[in-house]
Amino acid sequence: MAEAPERLMQRWIAAYRDDPISFVVNEFGIEPDPWQRDLMEAVASGERRISVRSGHGVGKSAVASWLCIWHILFRFPQKTVVTAPTSSQLFDALFAEIKGWINKLQPAAQALLDVKSERVELLAAPAESFIAAKTSRAETPEALQGVHSEHVLLIGDEASGIPEAVFEAASGSMSGHTASTILLGNPTRGSGLFYDTHTKLADRWWTRRVSCVDSPRVSDEYVEEQAERYGEESNVYRVRVLGEFPLRDDDTMIPVDLVQSAMDRDVVGNDAASEVWGLDVARFGSDATVLCRRQANVIFPMDAWRGLDTMQVVGQIKQRYDAASVKPVEILVDSIGIGAGVCDRLRELGLPARDINVSESPSMQNGYLNLRAELWGSMKAFLEKRDCLLPKDEDLFSDLVTPRYVFTSNGKMKLESKDEMKRRGFKSPDRGDAMALTFGTEASTAIYGTSYTKGWGQPLRRDVRGVV
Repeated sequence: MAEAPERLMQRWIAAYRDDPISFVVNEFGIEPDPWQRDLMEAVASGERRISVRSGHGVGKSAVASWLCIWHILFRFPQKTVVTAPTSSQLFDALFAEIKGWINKLQPAAQALLDVKSERVELLAAPAESFIAAKTSRAETPEALQGVHSEHVLLIGDEASGIPEAVFEAASGSMSGHTASTILLGNPTRGSGLFYDTHTKLADRWWTRRVSCVDSPRVSDEYVEEQAERYGEESNVYRVRVLGEFPLRDDDTMIPVDLVQSAMDRDVVGNDAASEVWGLDVARFGSDATVLCRRQANVIFPMDAWRGLDTMQVVGQIKQRYDAASVKPVEILVDSIGIGAGVCDRLRELGLPARDINVSESPSMQNGYLNLRAELWGSMKAFLEKRDCLLPKDEDLFSDLVTPRYVFTSNGKMKLESKDEMKRRGFKSPDRGDAMALTFGTEASTAIYGTSYTKGWGQPLRRDVRGVV
């Protein structure tokens, strides 16, 4: 005599209620990595504060998805809330993975769940048992706030980027006697709650570090490529490969977390704002000519060319200028080397081009050795506001986080030159320099005392007597 469906369901629930590992192994046919097993055991045993820092690609989203599905199926009543700093990180990564694993359940288990665009509900009790996806934003910090049930699971993905205001608003939910909080992510920022859980609060949190070097899910080629591109002593290698927080005494001009967060965050641009273009013209065969377009707080995907002569570069810029729906109020061109000829010809064609000689003195007595260092300092300040958007461009990422700085004997900050970078084995930061040029408008305003929309036909000239 066949066993009744209700009895089968009861046995199924009893088998996995306190055993998420067996659930994953038997229902998905997956053998979890040792650290994933440890994490699932910690949740099943009642650990309430869990924090995992890791390199890229070690299986964070997978284990978070397994736990979400296990929690909604075998704990009742329950509420699970997953969050991440941006909608793309949340819905294109973690929530998409949750849906993908649900589709791999046996049909009888899938039939228990109602999968929606931002929510998964238990069909038998949708108000009492669900998985909800909510983006974490500083201006709307209630993503994890007010979550109460007999069983609560809170998951913060890419936790370094979650605004502190979200954690403050969520303190009640996170401190509940039945709530388990899991923070996961690459350790991009050496401050904030995620950092604290692995340092001064480590005695109160169950923590793990997962390195790409030890993960069977990460290829040796990826580890080697990151080491070759950034160096094993770099903060990028520490964060992306070793799962370590960046060093505070790192001498790179722009920290990793500023660039990564600017590439990941959700930002609404201002379509009514003027555009400024920066053009870094290649001097050598291995370098690239790069055009950067900035509209207020948004940097658009960049154009790059190799092997073009000056007139071909002019032709590319003229074509883009004519086709642009929003014309730039100024095109800032690095006039060192062949860039001067490009700028002259652009002006002859009636384009608002201005020479920028980055080797000249800074626009103000502000502690920088030269204008190039000042422009990079302005670019760093732009990123530090944490309200800007960069394109997801690995070359731009590399260009921004690689250059180092030193202080000269008279206390001026000097940015590493392109030649010095090449001697260290790194390419010229062409995209970074092009982006920095877009901040020459602020420098020109400081000198002329007028709007940068005026007088663009004249190159920027400075008193160079103070240059060291």
